[in-house]
Order: sequence, then structure tokens, then C-alpha cells
Amino acid sequence: MKINYLNADHTHALIDLPTNKTIEEVIHLFKGSSSHWINENRLIKGRFAWGRGYGAFSVSHSDVERVTNYISHQEEHHRKRTFADEYELFVKRYGLEWRDEGNR
Repeated sequence: MKINYLNADHTHALIDLPTNKTIEEVIHLFKGSSSHWINENRLIKGRFAWGRGYGAFSVSHSDVERVTNYISHQEEHHRKRTFADEYELFVKRYGLEWRDEGNR
């Protein structure tokens, strides 16, 4: 993991995907290990669990520095635009297909 940002409603992580792992396996490890650690250390009241789903996007080597900078400024960035607003714009801008429980 090169950099990450954790917020109450979302997480950004820039990960150099190992060639022997799928995105799904890495997400499973990330969510499982962090959930276990949070619950084991009783960092919150009750039991912590990640929400369902995730988004994964590839980044060219030439854009790693730009994406790292973007992630490192998330706290400041989200004072101006909510995650939901930004994600909706991102999906529209890049012509992505949004899938949730209703349209799987």
C-alpha cells in the first residue's frame, strides 16, 4: 500500500497490486485484516464491519505521484465537495457503470 485515507463513509487506497493476487483477494485481505484489528483493539463501541462493495481503478505509473497527492489531500478536498457528489461526477465523467444492490 503506497498511501491510504480513511473517512467515515469511504476509503481511498493506492495499492501496488501484487501479480499473484486479484483485486478481489486484496480487497478481502484489506477489509478482513482491518476489521479484525479494529475489533480486536476495541477501537469503536460495538462491532466494526465494512460496507458492501468497492471500486477499483488502475493508475498508470506516470500518474502515481498525482494520485498520491490527491489522496493525501482528501480531508481538505471533502470540505468543498462531499464524497457522494464527487463519486457521482466521477462516474459520469468517465462513463462508468454504477452497480448497487438494485441493479446487480
